Amino acid sequence: MASNGRVAGLVAGVAVGMFALAYASVPLYQLFCQVTGFGGTTQRAEVAPDHAIDRWITVSFNADVATDLPWNFRPAERSVRVKVGEPMLVHYIAENYGREAVVGTATFNVTPSKAGIHFNKLECFCFTEQVLKPGEKVEMPITFFLDPDLAKDKHMDAVGAVTLSYSFFKAKNQEGARMIADAARSKAPKVN
Repeated sequence: MASNGRVAGLVAGVAVGMFALAYASVPLYQLFCQVTGFGGTTQRAEVAPDHAIDRWITVSFNADVATDLPWNFRPAERSVRVKVGEPMLVHYIAENYGREAVVGTATFNVTPSKAGIHFNKLECFCFTEQVLKPGEKVEMPITFFLDPDLAKDKHMDAVGAVTLSYSFFKAKNQEGARMIADAARSKAPKVN
């Protein structure tokens, strides 16, 4: 009987361990991608490097929108030529052509994926959810740089172009959009 209790305890422990591992796998995978740039995940930086190197890379921009999000979303410019190590400011443009305020959230990646570890963002609309009122059109800034250490990465020797892609989705939580819509209604003139 005692050995049956131990076996049952061991099985329960394995089941709990498997559940915990499954629960933690998504955040751990996201952390792994952010640290390594795996899958084209870009890096987040607080400050730009203090020097640039004499190497130029063309950065192109791509934009996609999920079918349930009534937005037009596009890069303000198709591409820029940037010196490695120098910060660059670019914009995307988003417009809500729907009838209600909507909260959107962006995912992003860089191709070729091996460039992700070297692509650093100082400022990006993708760090927070975005709320657009009906008919609202906004410019969304991104400030980025390519890390000068990419010159030491043999895998980057032949890379002369990088593409930064964003996909906007309707956020699961639309509470922010409802609050904006309610505030706009409360400020609207009353009709008698």
